[in-house]
Amino acid sequence: MHVKDFIQVVFVVLRGDCFRTLATYIHRVGDYHFLELLILLENEVFLMKILQVCPRYYPYFGGVEEHVRNISQRLAEKHEVTVATMDPSVKLPKEEVIDGVKIKRFREMYYFSKDLRNYLIKNSDSFDVVHAHSYHAFPVLYAAQAKGRNKLVFTPHYHGVGHTFFMNLLHIPYELLGRRIFEKADKIICVSNYERSLVMKRFKVDEKKVVVIPNGINLEEFKCLKKRSKGCKVILYVGRLEKYKRVNYLIKALSKLDDDIYLEIVGKGLYKKKLVKLINKLGVRSRIKFYQDLPRKDLLQKYADADLVVSLSKFEAYSLTIAEALTAGTPCIVADTSALTEWVDNDNCFGISYPINVDELSKLVNHVIRSNNRGYLRKPTREKIQDWNEVVERLETIYNFG
Repeated sequence: MHVKDFIQVVFVVLRGDCFRTLATYIHRVGDYHFLELLILLENEVFLMKILQVCPRYYPYFGGVEEHVRNISQRLAEKHEVTVATMDPSVKLPKEEVIDGVKIKRFREMYYFSKDLRNYLIKNSDSFDVVHAHSYHAFPVLYAAQAKGRNKLVFTPHYHGVGHTFFMNLLHIPYELLGRRIFEKADKIICVSNYERSLVMKRFKVDEKKVVVIPNGINLEEFKCLKKRSKGCKVILYVGRLEKYKRVNYLIKALSKLDDDIYLEIVGKGLYKKKLVKLINKLGVRSRIKFYQDLPRKDLLQKYADADLVVSLSKFEAYSLTIAEALTAGTPCIVADTSALTEWVDNDNCFGISYPINVDELSKLVNHVIRSNNRGYLRKPTREKIQDWNEVVERLETIYNFG
């Protein structure tokens, strides 16, 4: 029997975890040619069943939503991928397939979903890997409670507090349950060194279980982007409209800047009503435009056209917005706090101290936007930005070998 045929028979007999245990042993003894052959055969024959669990999924927009969408679409090119998520609107299809990804949506009532929890308890064992996202929402807790024979991978997107006052209150008793998520996870993936240090300090996690894999971007999308002239200066904000994002400070700073500087806000959320009231109060309505649900190509063009991208969020585990803005060659200003600090190099990205002083912010915005500082990214910044394909390759290694 040919060696390939023999290995294929071994693979069919062993399957899943046993097969991966054999591959891990071969890796340890150093027979890398044999290991490469084994991995090649697994990619050809073995189809992993992967379940992504997250609080929201496309067409909802946000950092976690984009993270899960991008890895799921790429994983679905080789594996069977299902996304289990919640839909508070109850307007989206309960089941559909988008870009090869099977999506199951469950009704949400005040952040809870009994139906999603029951689905996970009943079906988790039927998947090779359950990858749960966002410590700050209940689906990840359901995934931990439902863990059986499946491997549980956990990406916390953790920044220490809840997004709303209600969720912040829940964090106090929730932390007792939350510790069980970290304990039951086979592997924990953090998206920044800041998040890793926060998780290690808060939950006393075994450092061998924790790995840092940053969010990715599709580098191919940015290759042909060109800035279009507008005859004015544009500040861009991209993200959810929630209080902790601190868009109100940006609006206040705009009121202190010259009239040829405009603000474009891309996103939606319950905090928009309060922002509109502030805009009207400050008399800057004619200099601000709101956008939401932009097609991807239009959003990318917004990044390229902007003279400055600003993120003043109090809590971030990474910030895809800043990664994409810098890749488009647009300078950024960020709150010098949480993982946003890791972007600051005072060349491409500038930090504003926290708590934010509006006068200092307006001066910094004016300095950066008038300096026309665009283009080349310094090496440390480039190394922080990975393509989604690289991210997915690293995920597959973790799914297979831990």
